[in-house]
Amino acid sequence: MASQTRRSWQNVVDNHVQTLQSLHMTTTQPLRPSLWRTCRVIANRNRLRIFGCLVRQPDQTVSAIARRLQLSVPVASQYLRALESRGLLTVRRVGSRVYYRISAGEAPVAIQPLVAALRHAFERSPNPVEFIFKQATAFTHPRRVAIYQAVDHGAQTVDDLHARLRISRFAAARHLAKLEARKFVAVREDACVAVQTQNEVARALAKIAMA
Repeated sequence: MASQTRRSWQNVVDNHVQTLQSLHMTTTQPLRPSLWRTCRVIANRNRLRIFGCLVRQPDQTVSAIARRLQLSVPVASQYLRALESRGLLTVRRVGSRVYYRISAGEAPVAIQPLVAALRHAFERSPNPVEFIFKQATAFTHPRRVAIYQAVDHGAQTVDDLHARLRISRFAAARHLAKLEARKFVAVREDACVAVQTQNEVARALAKIAMA
């Protein structure tokens, strides 16, 4: 039955001619913009490399990071500001110099578990950039946050999500496929259910999604 449901999702995607409708549909659920914007920031390999560089050696200037990672200073500065804007980094100014480090207690309470999970991934994972990148891409679209929240409250089919969130069946199937590929949902019997994630980064993202 699970394989049939998965095939039906794919049929919806394959047989549907995508239109602008799915880009403009409204939803009755909040889109959790903080999470999807944070995920769009960390779903970038160079920004993750910068984060890892600061895990290994905190309190670095823009120019030092640019030199270490072979980035231009403007690009490094832009990436650092993006990470800071999501509460992942903190800044210390000494005269005309600006030093960046990983946020700890300074981060917003809601984001602190994610900061800790990202740090631990760089300390423990053999390939942290690809590992984090893959997890973050689960929630880089606001629709997927709304869908995950709906699924977490009970098993859902594509038709359920279409009716509840007022999005097209094509969009529901496409976003469910991404969440399933990232192991945040699974097909069981005739519907999808939320999965109890096994890694710290995924758990932190799931917790923020449900906040």
